[in-house]
Amino acid sequence: MPKNKRGRAARPAKKAAAKKIRWPKKTREIRTAIVDSTRWNGFKFRAGDIVIDTFGKTGTTWVQQIVGQLVLGAPDGISAMPGGASPWLDMTPAPIEHVLGALEAQTHRRFIKTHLPLDALPFSAKAKYIVVGRDARDIAWSAYNHQAGFTDQALAMFNELPNRVGPRVTRPPCDVREYYLHFLEFDDFPGFEFGGLWEHTQGWWNVRALPNVLLVHFNNLKANMEREIRRIARFLDIDVERALWPRILEHCSFDYMQAASKQIENIDQFFQGGGATFFNKGTNGRWKDVLSADEVARCDAVAARYLTPDCARWLKTGKLPR
Repeated sequence: MPKNKRGRAARPAKKAAAKKIRWPKKTREIRTAIVDSTRWNGFKFRAGDIVIDTFGKTGTTWVQQIVGQLVLGAPDGISAMPGGASPWLDMTPAPIEHVLGALEAQTHRRFIKTHLPLDALPFSAKAKYIVVGRDARDIAWSAYNHQAGFTDQALAMFNELPNRVGPRVTRPPCDVREYYLHFLEFDDFPGFEFGGLWEHTQGWWNVRALPNVLLVHFNNLKANMEREIRRIARFLDIDVERALWPRILEHCSFDYMQAASKQIENIDQFFQGGGATFFNKGTNGRWKDVLSADEVARCDAVAARYLTPDCARWLKTGKLPR
């Protein structure tokens, strides 16, 4: 190993550079009937852990499926479902000892879902973070369908917890247009307290240059899924055998995931219509025939109040500054 002027072994440049990085710090807790950031506080990171962080309804399960296919070698089925390979660590109703026990028992490279903003999440230099974005209008439409599909059992899972924090979870109390307008006004979904989209997005945008953070956008996955999966594979330092690519692409298609979801045990206990509701449309722009031009534009105006221009453009379109 090369030596410095004092005769000591010089650190590799990569390690020296990493030491100078100002890593994000957790500064607050978030607790609702849906998420609890304190569940991360005792989590022990391993080198190579993958954290998939989304606001919600941005393509979370899609990206979990992509990462699962890359990590596990293109297995059949859906990696993101309850009891699967990619748990949602901050989900309040799941017994934390079961979730942590399952993660501790995993011998493959772990990939974990969260909906927490950056400042409510422990950040580890050992891990890699994939952050997923989507146009806010499409998020609202997808969230409405998701929330409307809850069964009574799903609502009870959230609402009957001992020491529940925050408002009860309900089905949408209004039509989708009013739901969207409420979302723009209050930065939250009526009957489904989830946290703020704008601070979530801007927080991750501000650290996008970190070597272990990758921004992925729903639009880009729709436009060219193979290109985006290869981009994710490079970020994760995963070399995929050529023969596996057709299988990976098939397993990450919307049609495959919707069909495979029908085999998930008990999913119909939580979603009316089962997997067909959980994987509803996988499309954008369903709001175009419902909203007026002013209501469409209102989303851009609200985003401009809370996001920097480049961040707002990325959230809406997936385009990164050159």
